[in-house]
Amino acid sequence: FFFQAEDGIRDSSVTGVQTCALPICVGVYPGTFDPITSGHMEVVRRSLRLVDKLIIGPATNIGKGPLFSLQERIDIIKDEIHEFSEADSGRIEVVPFDGLLIHFAREVGASVIIRGLRAVSDFEYEIQMANMNARMEPDIETIFLMASDRHQFIASSLVKDIARLGGDTSQFVSKRVFQRLKSKFAAS
Repeated sequence: FFFQAEDGIRDSSVTGVQTCALPICVGVYPGTFDPITSGHMEVVRRSLRLVDKLIIGPATNIGKGPLFSLQERIDIIKDEIHEFSEADSGRIEVVPFDGLLIHFAREVGASVIIRGLRAVSDFEYEIQMANMNARMEPDIETIFLMASDRHQFIASSLVKDIARLGGDTSQFVSKRVFQRLKSKFAAS
């Protein structure tokens, strides 16, 4: 695929993936992350190949009735990114937000919004959001990363349902998140 930059088009397939041609390409990966799954972490890893700096933005999303509080989700994400190499972990920040994504992206200096797609059903909603965001801020691009076949079916809502009903979620989340889910549902 290609990046469009001010100084022209850079082909990422020539010598491997290249970062954006801007001085510093900041990407925002927004979501509820309630909880963060193996699929989310795949998008984080792959995003680091595309941007110089990645901001993971857990949204407040009270309307979705999250299982974990915003602070718990921030802590979980920070625990998960701790596994990255020191070089990569220095390129990731966790910054929560409330409000319009496009405003948040502008606020943190992002030139790219990164969204993961699992299935065709995600695409319809995501393309609408990307088009609305482009109308509000044409200088911020949206990049879609397709989930690998290993992670296409993983959704945080399904993971929570499985955990709530006493099922094993260990193949969908890290050991740390698995333990947090078990603790959360044992307490209720």
